[in-house]
Amino acid sequence: MSAVTYGVGLFPIESLPRMLTLTKLAEEVGFSCAYIGDSQMIWREPYVILGAAAMVTKHITLATGVTNPITRDLGVLAASWITLRETVGDRLLIGIGAGDSSVETLGKKPSTLANLERSVAIVRELIAGNTVKSPETDSEVRITYTQSGTRIPVYPAVSSPKIHRLAGKIGDGAIVLVGVDPHFLKASRRELEAGAAEAGTTLAAKNFRIVCWTPCSILDDGRAARSAVKAHVARVLKRKLPFELDAATMDVVNKIRQQYEYYEHMVVGTHHGEVVTDELVERFAIAGTPKEARDQLERLAASGLVDEIAIIPHTQDPRDRDRIIRLVGEMIPASSRRH
Repeated sequence: MSAVTYGVGLFPIESLPRMLTLTKLAEEVGFSCAYIGDSQMIWREPYVILGAAAMVTKHITLATGVTNPITRDLGVLAASWITLRETVGDRLLIGIGAGDSSVETLGKKPSTLANLERSVAIVRELIAGNTVKSPETDSEVRITYTQSGTRIPVYPAVSSPKIHRLAGKIGDGAIVLVGVDPHFLKASRRELEAGAAEAGTTLAAKNFRIVCWTPCSILDDGRAARSAVKAHVARVLKRKLPFELDAATMDVVNKIRQQYEYYEHMVVGTHHGEVVTDELVERFAIAGTPKEARDQLERLAASGLVDEIAIIPHTQDPRDRDRIIRLVGEMIPASSRRH
């Protein structure tokens, strides 16, 4: 396995200029990819941010973390990526999922897996310059200005076993939300491999990349750092995962499911995160003192189970995210830096 790379997930909870500052900083300190969250009712518009970031960065891959086929028309989605590609070339990655807070805050339902699979196929065909049938009108549609054969990698975001298998089947990689515990990541990989096998191939043959998506907080007060990621850990726990959890943890999961508020999605200090224990944080996040965080990152990178570690910085004050990005940047080995 080649050196593990590092990405950063940036939820647009601040203004466009601030988001550009964070993206440029991530590039400067050695991150390989910046993922911009897509949830229109609680965060700023990601495709505006991606377009602006394309103009002020040189090396870092730009991605959604993640978009969806429910709030986004497939033709508009494809057009957005084609337009971005004209600016940055190959340094793009489509992170896509069934829909989470973006659909829940509108009272809509996430995509079915069948629809997600069909949507990914249609977006790929449109980006490549091919004519497809609109799933809504049955009309033949195409995008006139893309270059024939254009391709942008697609990484489904996965938590449940079934979407793992879909990602292994159709994805170029996967954004995996199952925690940082090796036992959890092994279970995740087994499901991804099973999906690849359904398509008659293997992850290795596909050059499939696994991105471990993990909340991250680093403070001199390790307990405060662990507290800062609990709302994000709650979001991971509320979904079905590709492994069994013990009875005590399931009690926590059931409380989270009863209390979860999508307008406070992964907000530091929100009520539905309070039931998450420090012990669960250690299995589902990178959090603690600088030394603890470094040790956690090094163990995860050395596990052989992931190709990229994408940290999502969480702080009481969003303006403090720069500090975590810099700290993790100092922990990225030279062999893993993007220049």
